[in-house]
Amino acid sequence: MPPQTPASISRRRFLTSSAAAALAFPFVSRLGAASANGMLNHASFGASGMAGADLGSITATKLVNLVAVAEIDESKALELRKNFPNTKVYRDWRELLDKEAKNIESVNVSTPDHMHAPIALAAIQLGKHVYGQKPLTQNVWEARQVTLAARKAGIVTQMGIQIHSHTAYRTAVQLIHDQAIGKVKEVHTWSSKKWGDPTPLPTTSDPIPAGFDWNLWLGVAADRPFIGKGYYHPGNWRKRLDFGTGTFGDMGCHIYDPVFKALNLTAPLSLRSEGEQPTATNWGINAVIHYVFPGNELTADKTVKVTWYDGDMRPPGSVLEGLGPDIKLPDQGSIFLGTKGAMLLPHIGMPVLLPKANFMEFAMPKLAQVDHYRQFVEACRGNGKTSAHFDYAGALTETILLGGVATRFPKTTLEWDAAKMTFKNLNEANPFLRRASYRKGWEPKWV
Repeated sequence: MPPQTPASISRRRFLTSSAAAALAFPFVSRLGAASANGMLNHASFGASGMAGADLGSITATKLVNLVAVAEIDESKALELRKNFPNTKVYRDWRELLDKEAKNIESVNVSTPDHMHAPIALAAIQLGKHVYGQKPLTQNVWEARQVTLAARKAGIVTQMGIQIHSHTAYRTAVQLIHDQAIGKVKEVHTWSSKKWGDPTPLPTTSDPIPAGFDWNLWLGVAADRPFIGKGYYHPGNWRKRLDFGTGTFGDMGCHIYDPVFKALNLTAPLSLRSEGEQPTATNWGINAVIHYVFPGNELTADKTVKVTWYDGDMRPPGSVLEGLGPDIKLPDQGSIFLGTKGAMLLPHIGMPVLLPKANFMEFAMPKLAQVDHYRQFVEACRGNGKTSAHFDYAGALTETILLGGVATRFPKTTLEWDAAKMTFKNLNEANPFLRRASYRKGWEPKWV
């Protein structure tokens, strides 16, 4: 299959038109793009997988008109047309923005991680509201830039951590805020997933599947041969350094979220990895990453420790001592240890206060259901605000992606200066805060 080129737009033309539109009409999406019946005109970057779930949930609100979709796999585009026959389908996301900017108000960015920042930034610069999948970006520096750009543009944003709005997670946050277990001494949080790969990069290459645009899929990443059997596409890109963010970047955005929210955490003071290093091309597995955060009125001390585990790693057995018989940790979740008890929070499940005998008469709060997607849609329509906006989600993403950097320097405590975006004590780690280079012709226009 010959290399594909953008259908009707050069990169230079796209940057020129995008920048001009952003300068002339920074809030163009609010100046009349809405349909006559008040529906929100929307575009999706991606048609299947998480993108399919996102656009399905966004359109399920019955308040959204799906104007256009960008999809690099023809088979997925054909499936989309069955459910959305009137939606325009583009192969190149840049062409979609170039041709449809005046027709849309909002977008969802639901691509592999490495393309989150370039696409979100371009949409933000056109004044479009953005629902961005987790992690917000693939590296720490991009997360900061996208957050700042969204703040400057004054658009509506929401990160795709939909469990953030789930009753279970919101209940857990309220319990900690109400100090149901007293002040928090430490937290342990984990996932059994293994988005890493210790094996070397295969030296063979495979034919590019018909209808699949490998060049557009690569996007900002360096050119390389296609490898089949799912090595990159459709799912195992999460294991690869150039495309994904490993287990922590993927699941940590969900599971760390209620910890971050419940404890009103800010940027960490330091972090230390005790687990496996990445290889030259792939993320490691079985991570153990210790964070130290500034304490506050919700914590027992001036600092609070939060430790992440993934793969086969779990909190030590001592964590459960004194919490009652037959307490088992779920495959994914968190446990908060407080001065008056503990809270076990499965992913996804209601929190359990421990020891159970001490909380037999405790009345759990009753919270109303919240639809994460509808919250975004309504905010775009001027009704209310989002709770996982980029000012929150950007800081969460930065914190989690710092863990990926730490895994490159095992058994080394990294001291973090969030204001300067630098590690104070290990300069060798700082280059890993951002992508070393973007493929020529694909460089995002950071502002």
